[in-house]
Amino acid sequence: QVQLVESGGGLVQPGGSLRLSCAASGSIYNIYAMAWYRQAPGKQRELVAVITGTTNYADAVKGRFTISRDNAKNTVNLQMNSLKPEDTAVYYCNAQLQLSRLLPVSEYWGQGTQVTVSS
Repeated sequence: QVQLVESGGGLVQPGGSLRLSCAASGSIYNIYAMAWYRQAPGKQRELVAVITGTTNYADAVKGRFTISRDNAKNTVNLQMNSLKPEDTAVYYCNAQLQLSRLLPVSEYWGQGTQVTVSS
């Protein structure tokens, strides 16, 4: 069974920084994409950043957040700088992967980690 475990959330003041990490474990054949989503209270879950061979970011975080990936360790990180109160949300790790070359690509989610930006 595949597990995605996030860490690094917490409370930070506006203008501060946080680094989120996510580790995928289990019998994984290949990971095609890893991403971070977030969901604020009363809002739909939205894509923050995704990394495949390239990276893509939501307009709201461009220039402030950086996604990176360690393929050897099956981890993905999200460095968040210049945080704003509107970045407050539960952040979820997402992976699109195969358990074997014979199986289709499936999507997996972490349990979420809370990020709160407040003075």
